[in-house]
Amino acid sequence: MKQSERVEYVKYRLEKAKETLEVAELLIENEKWNSAINRLYYAAYYAVSALLVQSKINTKTHAGVKTQFFLNYIKTGKIEKHLGQTYSDLFDWRHKGDYGDFFDFTEELVRPVLKPTKELIQKVENEIDLSG
Repeated sequence: MKQSERVEYVKYRLEKAKETLEVAELLIENEKWNSAINRLYYAAYYAVSALLVQSKINTKTHAGVKTQFFLNYIKTGKIEKHLGQTYSDLFDWRHKGDYGDFFDFTEELVRPVLKPTKELIQKVENEIDLSG
């Protein structure tokens, strides 16, 4: 991928993260807890995957994105551990909510994760350099 393509891809993913976060907020307002967790995860995923692409770190799976994010940003201290925990929780919860039978998230679990998800996306955006 050429640098100009990388920059455009990263911009696209960051916009996708923001849009998906807005959808998550609407789902929370409408008490659609499982769908809100899904959208919160994907908002964070789009931002984190943009960061990895900008850093020229290639991944092929969601687990690969999580692993590389932890190795390159959480363990190095570039991004705070509590934000890594937020990403890890969303990763696990999204899977549980999407694939677990007879499982529903509650307001008590979903509402408190909105703020750290926003913080994670903002921190990731601050780490990204789009100057080329």
